[in-house]
Formats: sequence, C-alpha cells, structure tokens
Amino acid sequence: MDTNNKWKVGAAMDRLHESANRLKRGTWFRVLVVVALLAACASLPDVRYLQERQLGTQDATIVSVRGELPDAKKQVLLDRMENRVGPTDILSRHIAAEEAISGTPLVAGNKVTLLADGPVTMRAMMAAIRNARHHINLETYIFEDDEVGRALADLLIRKRAAGVTVNLIYDSVGALGTPREFFDRMREAGIHVLEYNPINPANAKGDWEINQRDHRKLLVVDGHVAFTGGVNISKVYGKSSLIKSKRSNPPPKDAKENAWRDTHMQIEGPVVADFQKLFLATWQRETGEALPDAMYFPALKVEGMALVRAIGSTPDKADYAIYKTYISAFANADKTIHVTTAYFVPDRQVVQAMTDAARRGVDVRIIFPSLSDVGIILHAGRSFYEELLAAGIHVYERKAYVLHAKTAVIDGVWSTIGSTNLDIRSFLHNDEINAVVLDVDFAQRMEDLFTRDLQDSVEIDPEKWRHRGFMQRMREWAARAFQYWL
Repeated sequence: MDTNNKWKVGAAMDRLHESANRLKRGTWFRVLVVVALLAACASLPDVRYLQERQLGTQDATIVSVRGELPDAKKQVLLDRMENRVGPTDILSRHIAAEEAISGTPLVAGNKVTLLADGPVTMRAMMAAIRNARHHINLETYIFEDDEVGRALADLLIRKRAAGVTVNLIYDSVGALGTPREFFDRMREAGIHVLEYNPINPANAKGDWEINQRDHRKLLVVDGHVAFTGGVNISKVYGKSSLIKSKRSNPPPKDAKENAWRDTHMQIEGPVVADFQKLFLATWQRETGEALPDAMYFPALKVEGMALVRAIGSTPDKADYAIYKTYISAFANADKTIHVTTAYFVPDRQVVQAMTDAARRGVDVRIIFPSLSDVGIILHAGRSFYEELLAAGIHVYERKAYVLHAKTAVIDGVWSTIGSTNLDIRSFLHNDEINAVVLDVDFAQRMEDLFTRDLQDSVEIDPEKWRHRGFMQRMREWAARAFQYWL
C-alpha cells in the first residue's frame, strides 16, 4: 500500500473508530471477521509427538528465590506433593511434560489465591492498586468506559498523581467501543498508555496484522503481586454470578446485561518476576523501546508452597507454548480432566488429545456456556458435542449466566487459569497468558469450583443430542465452516 493510500485508509479508519463509540462491539467484530477472511490462513504445528506420555522427572528444573533447587531439596519437595496425590507417578509425569514443552523452569515458593467471580476479582485488583508504592503494570483486552472502567481509571489517575508509575496496554479491537477521550484523559494524567496493534493502519508500526490481538489479562503491582485469568475491565463483572437467581426474577438473556461467570487468580512469590517480564517484553516489542526502570524487579521471598510456571504465547515467536501445554497435559492425564471453557473452537489435535484420554479411562468433563456474547461461537462449540460424547466425555452447559472462564484441573494436582480459549484464534493469532500451577491444595479449590459450576449446569444426554433438530444441525454446520476465523 503506497503512502497516500495508506493515509486515505487511515482517515477512513479514524471515522470508523469514532462511529464505533455508538455501535456494539459485536457489529465491529463481524466487520473485522470479513477483513480477516481476506487474510491467508496459517496453521498450527504437528505436535502428535506430545501424545507420548512422559516418564520421570530426573531432568526437571525447579528454581526458588536463591536459584535452582539442588537435587536433594527438589526431591523432598516432590515427595511431599506426591504423597498427597497418591501412590502413582502422576505428579512426576506432569512435571516432566511441563519441562519438555516450555524449556523454562517451574518456580517454587508461591502463594496462589483463586478468585472465582468478577466482583471478587475486581475488589482484589483494586485493593492491590490502592496499596501500590512504585508501579502498576496493567494489560487487558477490553477496557470499557462504564462504571467499572471509570472507577479503575480514576484510581489509576490518583495513583499516578501520588507519584506511582502506571503503564497500561489495551487492545485496539477489544476497546473498539471505548472513546479515545477515555484513554486520552489517562495519558494527560501522566499514565503511559499503549494501544496494541491499532486498527488504523496509519498508526501501526511495521506490518499491519489485523488478526493479531492482545487477549491477555495481566496486572502486576510493585513487582510483588500478579493477577491473571479471564476477567476484562467491564461492567459485566460488576454482578456476582455465584448467587443463585430467584425463579421469579430470572437472569436477563442479553449477554451484556447478564452477570458473567469468570475465574481469575492472584499470585505472590518468586514467579511474579516471570509475569513482569512478559509485560515488559510486550511493551518493548510494540514500541521498540524499553520502559524506564521503576523498580520492576524487587527482591522476592517465599510466600507459599505452589509450583508455578508463567506461560506467554505470541504469534511473533510462534512457539505455541500454551497450545502444546494443553495437549501434553491431556495426554499425560491418568485420572481426571475437568475443563471449563467459554469459547470452544479447537483444532483436530486438541480434540484428539481429549477423546484419546477419555477412551483410555480418564474421567473427562467439560463445562460449556449456554449463553454467549458471540452466538456463532456457541454453535461452533456445539458442533463438537457429538464427537466428544461418542468418546465418553461428559458434556455440560452452565445455565443462567454467561460463562467466560478458561480453566482446567487435571489429576488433582495440575491446574491452569489464563486468558487462552480452547480455540484456533487463541492458539494461532493472539497474545495470551496462562499460569500453570502444580499444587494439591490449589487443585482441590479448583475442583470445588468446578463442582459448584456443575451444580448450575445441565448435562447433555448423548441420545437426545443425536436426535436434535435439523435447524440446530444447520446452525452448527454453518458456524463450524468459519471455525478458523472465529
């Protein structure tokens, strides 16, 4: 595209951006999908080798605040955890699998707090921000100009006025409906604000890739505490989804007016430094400049017993670390795989890893939404039900609220929470972030939450599903045809 045409397109995109403030994000999403249809299709790598189950942990690396743990201390730590899992090699297998995929060590000595709802998450994040002394690094896909977004923006501005460094990354598509003035106000207050991959090609640095989005949700405060998971900055997280509705007052069917059921986590301990590195790397990659030092890496101490690995993926690196982690975790499961997923449009290898696990006797259960903000993805996910059910996987749909969580707990010891959906877009096109936790106590809290979601879900009956109507099948077929672009 020559310079003149680029600026003509840029002006047009400026006008489109202003109009976006008056339109729903869903409308713009459909417009961008049309643009994406014109792009060349990429593909995920062949990772069938990950289906081989790992043996032993003799080469696994575990680090602490003082560096790599010596073999003796590492073995004591693993034995203590193994004894709580049972007389098997489940823990050893998962640790070996993690090491083989990521090439980065597990970090010991962390405290991990499960945040099982939007209001709980927002309160915890706001409390950490209010206590910030040196810096606040926030990365989010959606930052809306509503009561929740304005309250957070006001707090960030107050902290900046108090001398705290504030750095914000938001995604250009995710915040498409948010007025520019909302972010300009924060810039004028001295906050460093970065719009990730602007939809206006005139503002883009380097190649313009409309499909590449920053879907991460990450907050790091003072280098001591990190938050990650599925929660965006939006009013949909202002209502609790864990309070049962009265029959006389059912939840609204409009996804934007309903409460959203999501999961986040708070992390304290040595692994916070790894989450900090992921934020700073994104800023430098997008701007070409490193952020000025603001005590981003303070000395950290042991806060708990959890082993944690921070995993970030980006199309630029194309290492597919989160994708490989999921497939390997499914392949190495011995007893249980319990998944909660908001958007399920996976590739063949993910489906194969899950169905193979079920066929070898693993109890595989998946909770899907029954209501979604993107209806076509709901139907695309349902198009996989018949295959999953045939393999012996138990399929559920959560009722009442919009399910937006992206979590898994396996074998009572391995857990993950993050921004990554089980779909091709997350694995192939988005910047994503997940935390993998190896800890029995945390896994039990994850299982308790999964059980609570099951109680508010309806199990899909295989026989009834096989006899679903023609129009339902047609909607699934049509949605599945566009699975790459969803």
